[in-house]
Amino acid sequence: MPDPIIDVQDLTKVYDSGAIRVEALRGVTLRVERGEMVAIMGPSGCGKTTLLNCMSGIDDPSAGTIHIEGVDLVAMDDDRRTSYRAKRMGFIFQFYNLLPVLNAVENVELPLLVSGTRPAEARSKALAALERVHLAEWRTHRPAELSGGQRQRVTIARALVNDPAIVWADEPTGDLDSHTADEIMSLMQALNRDHQQTFVIVTHDPGIAARCHRTVHMRDGLIEREDVRRD
Repeated sequence: MPDPIIDVQDLTKVYDSGAIRVEALRGVTLRVERGEMVAIMGPSGCGKTTLLNCMSGIDDPSAGTIHIEGVDLVAMDDDRRTSYRAKRMGFIFQFYNLLPVLNAVENVELPLLVSGTRPAEARSKALAALERVHLAEWRTHRPAELSGGQRQRVTIARALVNDPAIVWADEPTGDLDSHTADEIMSLMQALNRDHQQTFVIVTHDPGIAARCHRTVHMRDGLIEREDVRRD
């Protein structure tokens, strides 16, 4: 695979409390092409969320290498890694992680303001991101005034506001009914197709995985097999 945007080699992650030692990842190697949409599936406790957290720099691996856009993520100190995540990555979670006291546009612009973007520019980019997820007319509504699908759209807009190279999604449809989940997945597919952003999605839903370019199946901290979608 030429020029992978994600290149993980022999990744291990061990949680050791002294009394209990858990090998969450046991030598995972994975490459993801730029613009690819990849699903990661497997039973609970197989290591899929641990893998996503290590690849995105949220968690530190015990051994192995992680290169994102050719950059050695493991070699970065905490400040550089945090800055890199803020500039080049977006995150979508199952339970939204929206601040209830802020309205939609304020939630979307918050990462930009925290990273030092001027308020006027942050507001402009936040409004554009809400437009991309078809939620501009709801910009002044707080999370409690939005449906689950609308809240997840706000979360997606927040993930996209910095125009990231990679969007990491952990069970992004897990808290939604099937109809709304289908709408959210269609939106992510459109964003991937139209903007060539790479999506890595942890999911338990085979229907969601089937709409990705490739599905990585994990078991017991290892990649068991990979399936490529045949269009």
